[in-house]
Amino acid sequence: MALPFSTVRDLLRFGVSRFTEAGLSFGHGSTNAYDEAAYLILHTLHLPLDTLEPFLDARLLDTEIDAVMQVIERRAKDRVPAAYITQEAWMHGHRFYVDERVIVPRSFIGELLQDGLQPYVADPDHVTRVLELCTGSGCLAILAAQAFENADIDAVDISADALAVAHRNVADYQLEDRVTLYEGDLYAPLPAARYEVIITNPPYVNADAMQSLPAEYRHEPELALAGGADGMDVVRRIVREAGKWLTEDGVLVVEIGNERANVEAALGGLDLVWLSTSAGDDNVFLIQAADLPA
Repeated sequence: MALPFSTVRDLLRFGVSRFTEAGLSFGHGSTNAYDEAAYLILHTLHLPLDTLEPFLDARLLDTEIDAVMQVIERRAKDRVPAAYITQEAWMHGHRFYVDERVIVPRSFIGELLQDGLQPYVADPDHVTRVLELCTGSGCLAILAAQAFENADIDAVDISADALAVAHRNVADYQLEDRVTLYEGDLYAPLPAARYEVIITNPPYVNADAMQSLPAEYRHEPELALAGGADGMDVVRRIVREAGKWLTEDGVLVVEIGNERANVEAALGGLDLVWLSTSAGDDNVFLIQAADLPA
């Protein structure tokens, strides 16, 4: 039986209702059912993602309606993050390819890079070497290359699958001559070097939180999320070794989600600077090289 839909407006209303009925969780690019439905509809119909209004009452072909309905149902029934359905994620106006080999990019470090981490980095133009640990899709390494235009970027991940995605994104932005990708465990694969900036969005979800993750997040690689009992297994190692890799005036920037209490318990005594982001003041911390353990 044919569905009584003929316009984008019809599909948008249905999508919002279906997502709300399914009790979906958001956080992979959208924060609510309306924005998620609008994005998926526009993407599926090959329409500009920021131009919904002129098309709301456009009459659609049956094939177009069928394609949108399949996407809406996959999102609602299988709880697949929208980014895996469209194979793209957006950060600060930049598009990145993603699939199930990487977590969906959503780092607050991206917004901090927009002004080159000032005032903690005095002059972004003087930065020559940047390191990103746990790079995943490579999105932060690419944003760092744009923030620090005179810098070479090294980016590391332990997952060969993730690095395959990162290579694709680096090539898409034609940054192969500035962004070098390494496979290995944190600092282990790197040649001897000193960096003015180290950034990382490592696995930090604690064991209890891992058990209660919404279904959408369980589609993502557990390796990129799980941080041990208190979420700090990888964070401790990054901080412990960072002093060997930073210049004297270098900075380490670490994203830790909702784990501030565990960070302060694990790194007690260190002078942590909590940076303001659109999510508040508890998601990203900075340590200056002089304040790191010897």
